[in-house]
Amino acid sequence: MEQFVTVSEAAELRRVSRASIHALIKRERLRAVTIFGRVLLYRREVEGFEKEKPGPKSNERS
Repeated sequence: MEQFVTVSEAAELRRVSRASIHALIKRERLRAVTIFGRVLLYRREVEGFEKEKPGPKSNERS
């Protein structure tokens, strides 16, 4: 069984804000499930998540 973490725990693991975790969920970069009103993330995904590298946005031309 997969182990889950809360948004706060995920933010602490990644050393980012809770808002950043929510933004990643909204952009579908991290999967989340809601159980009894609590948003939970897969620990393995949070730990293995690669930060986005800075660069041109997808709508910008080189």
